[in-house]
Amino acid sequence: MTNEPTIREVREAAERIKPFVHCTPVLTCTSLNRMCEADIFFKCENFQKAGAFKIRGATNAVFALRNEDALHGVATHSSGNHGAALALAARWRGIKAYVVMPKNARQVKQDAVAEYGGEIIFCKPTLAAREEGLAEVVDRTGAVFIHPYDDYRVISGQGTTALELCKEVPELDIVMTPVGGGGLLSGAAIAVSALSPKTQVIAAEPERADDAYRSFHAGRIIPSANPDTIADGLRTSLGDLTFPLIKKFARDIITVTEEDIVKAMRLIWERMKIIVEPSAAVTLGALLTKSPQFSGKCIGIILSGGNVDLAQLPWIEKTGEQ
Repeated sequence: MTNEPTIREVREAAERIKPFVHCTPVLTCTSLNRMCEADIFFKCENFQKAGAFKIRGATNAVFALRNEDALHGVATHSSGNHGAALALAARWRGIKAYVVMPKNARQVKQDAVAEYGGEIIFCKPTLAAREEGLAEVVDRTGAVFIHPYDDYRVISGQGTTALELCKEVPELDIVMTPVGGGGLLSGAAIAVSALSPKTQVIAAEPERADDAYRSFHAGRIIPSANPDTIADGLRTSLGDLTFPLIKKFARDIITVTEEDIVKAMRLIWERMKIIVEPSAAVTLGALLTKSPQFSGKCIGIILSGGNVDLAQLPWIEKTGEQ
């Protein structure tokens, strides 16, 4: 796909991936509504195949490949969720997946890639090292590179989250997603703008990995430099394909402190009795600030994933609880 995706491509992605992925539930929580002074609808991608929304874009990209292009498999670089998703989607199609991962990727995410049959190639935890490792793999194997987010097939697949959300909960005032590389945000924004034009699309981002916030307000891409946030899935910078879509369709990007991310994650575990990872909790973290722009609104938020290393829970690290 070379042209900027529209709602048509998102709908086509929904049909393509329908046999493989879950239509995830939308949950509510009275106590969180009260705390945030808003009506919140949680789109639970933590219940998704491979534990995150990433399976949508990966599956769309893998199954959109022509047979001759898929022959040598697929490759990517990923800190975890996209790598696991691509490995699973490739297994469904019966082809090989190669995943270049930083050495410091969380163990739970390494395990998932391996479990789904992906071949892991470790690299240093820098974007340059990831890209260098990927180039070597593609040269060696002939695999097709599926970018974690800067790929229109991936973006269209991620947009199916909002397609389902808007169908189940029409006339939302706001739809919120986390933002790292921007695949989920840009795909969701395409869907929401077409299905519910009056709905604002807002993204939440860690304060300590605020490249999307700075880029959005500067009007140009400002990459992150060694971001250090507990939300490991949001450390990547915006892409050349995602950024124009975000500028076109998103209303705002707001930042969230590490403390509010951890607080939101813990509240979701305690109040909703579901497991989410830090990257997924960033959206609720933004709502907990009780900004006037959220007061009394109906807000759909996408809980992006639930792949958590249970040996590294943030409140255990911070408080020494057992």
